[in-house]
Amino acid sequence: MEGSIRCAANYAPLSPLSFLERAAVVYADRPAVIYGSKRYTWRQTRDRCLMIASSLALLGVSRGDVVAVLAANVPAMYELHFGVPMAGAILCTLNTRHDAAMLSTLLKHSEAKVLLVELHFLETAQAALELISRMKSSIPLLITISDSDTVASDVMDYEALLLKAPTRFEIRWPLDECDPISLNYTSGTTSRPKGVIYSHRGAYLNTVSTLLAHDICTMPLLLWTVPMFHCNGWCLAWGMAAQGGVNICIRNVTAKAIFDNIALHKVTHLGGAPTVLNIVINSPLTERKPLPGKVVFFTGGAPPPPKVLSEMEKLGFQVNHLYGLTETYGPATTCTWRPEWDTLPVKEKVKLKALQGLHNISIEEVDIKDPITMKSVPNDGRTMGEVMFRGNAIMSGYYKDPAATKEVMKDGWLRSGDLGVKHPIGYIQLKDRSKDIIISGGENISTIEVESVIYSHPAVLEAAVVARPDHYWGETPCAFVKLKDGFSVGEKEIIKFCREKLPHYMAPRSVVFSELPKTSTGKIQKYVLREKAKALGSLSKKGMGKL
Repeated sequence: MEGSIRCAANYAPLSPLSFLERAAVVYADRPAVIYGSKRYTWRQTRDRCLMIASSLALLGVSRGDVVAVLAANVPAMYELHFGVPMAGAILCTLNTRHDAAMLSTLLKHSEAKVLLVELHFLETAQAALELISRMKSSIPLLITISDSDTVASDVMDYEALLLKAPTRFEIRWPLDECDPISLNYTSGTTSRPKGVIYSHRGAYLNTVSTLLAHDICTMPLLLWTVPMFHCNGWCLAWGMAAQGGVNICIRNVTAKAIFDNIALHKVTHLGGAPTVLNIVINSPLTERKPLPGKVVFFTGGAPPPPKVLSEMEKLGFQVNHLYGLTETYGPATTCTWRPEWDTLPVKEKVKLKALQGLHNISIEEVDIKDPITMKSVPNDGRTMGEVMFRGNAIMSGYYKDPAATKEVMKDGWLRSGDLGVKHPIGYIQLKDRSKDIIISGGENISTIEVESVIYSHPAVLEAAVVARPDHYWGETPCAFVKLKDGFSVGEKEIIKFCREKLPHYMAPRSVVFSELPKTSTGKIQKYVLREKAKALGSLSKKGMGKL
């Protein structure tokens, strides 16, 4: 339109770094980070972030370089979410459960210039660097992160760098809001991780979207039970600065640590995968403490069984169900609760709470589509299709993999690989990963539905269902179950329990009692279980023919 211009007065690249600049003034002397006896205000946190940015620049880190971090939810991990991009660099947070071989692969792929490592993971990191040196590849500069303020003189350490850092440094703001801010490797539940690129713009928008979706008002108290290396803590690492919240850092997530910190700090928010909810609801009575007020628990990463949601609410937690992917900056949908549902029977309420809901405001649209025709499925709660997204909080792409980027975003939609249905109310519900669906005798079996039934058994702590190859049926459901301490049930009892609540073809035909392999974000690694089920062989004898 005539007279309209774009200039510095009316446009600045969106970046979550601006949240910290504001927090350092508005919430200057309020607590920002608490870790045991350590406490930092928002003014101090901003200063520390600026000093680490200055130190990285002095070490030769330039705009666009990758800086990798291997650490638990400690203060340095939080500060690096701002300090690294302040230096114009790209933050790459690494999964603390990776072994040396995987770490070496990711460090080599990311071309990280610097690697900051918490001392707890130093041995694994050094083994990874040794593997890189054997490949005759460039080795990143190693900096340690220690819990102690006392640092050995022969070690380049995080706190020592801060002590020597210049106090003045000009922030290297993004030249374009689509410049990358972080590189997040997928958790590898189905295959080798891919490097997902986040932009300053996407991070800003998803952060604001998540805060609004979950009514996170000013000065919340967040207990860090979500790993910050997972989607940058679901973008809440930046979100706490936006709202002047308190980041309560803990290294290990246990029921005792959760209840103790909630009571001590009057925590208002925390989150985690359904496995963390399981830890809470199955905690000993001696470890539990009354909640001091309203405590919101975000859950995502896997569909929570209704039984688990019900037990959490009995303990007084308000459970907010979210859903997303690494490729959507974490949370992309929310099961927004409607007041008229308050009067429904408990069973109906938990079923609704388990829905994935609808897209957050940073996502333009979420839909369930036929992946071949790209037509939307009807809102009947039965017809399955693939969950797809489009909008402003979708990754920029996979690092160094344009073919995979093009494939996952073809036809203008991000394909999730998740199968779901859309209900008459417009909310979506996951039914399975496309790789996890079981086809038995021509019938599609949702493993999520079977798992929900198994979880409702009083003796079951955790459960996962995968396909077991079968000569007659093609595939049959095989359940892997971990029992609660002190309980003892057999395969026949679990199968009978399921058959009483499901069509017989959906009930497991075999049950294996064991620990369940998980990623560090709490997702069960079904590809590992599929291999175990495959090794069991067919239940039906070879030569039996289908009718």
